[in-house]
Amino acid sequence: MEMATVRHRPEALELLEAQSKFTKKELQILYRGFKNECPSGVVNEETFKEIYSQFFPQGDSTTYAHFLFNAFDTDHNGSVSFEDFVMGLSILLRGTVQEKLNWAFNLYDINKDGYITKEEMLDIMKAIYDMMGKCTYPVLKEDAPSRQHVETFFQKMDKNKDGVVTIDEFIESCQKDENIMRSMQLFENVI
Repeated sequence: MEMATVRHRPEALELLEAQSKFTKKELQILYRGFKNECPSGVVNEETFKEIYSQFFPQGDSTTYAHFLFNAFDTDHNGSVSFEDFVMGLSILLRGTVQEKLNWAFNLYDINKDGYITKEEMLDIMKAIYDMMGKCTYPVLKEDAPSRQHVETFFQKMDKNKDGVVTIDEFIESCQKDENIMRSMQLFENVI
């Protein structure tokens, strides 16, 4: 007996339009692209990594794509549906600063315990360095610069010096950093 391919049917566009910051037309364009890459209507982690790696051919994006996948997979079921994708993109591209910072915190909080540890921050930074490739960061020797960078950044964020960064500490620190605030506005008019 043959197994039929299970296809994921997205929620009505009207509902997604109400929940996201995209117009119906934008959602239709996004859906066409999503279905083109993921005909079943959902993407698993391996496919997500393959698609993501095309954007960073000069480096190894595997680890960062894993963290990113987990941030998009909000119900932690091992796949990203069109709805998961749209809601994440809606925040990243059109969300308020508060929404973007909450999303970023969730990305950095790898084990989803509500705190960012120095190790989690280091893991994300190493993943970014790997993804950007040796040609982007040719002077980096192993992980010394990223460890130093993380140490400095972590000390600045860990206001009460308890060894973890809470969401409030993360948001407060990011809002006081001009570079972070500028980068939050970079993607606002992408789509």
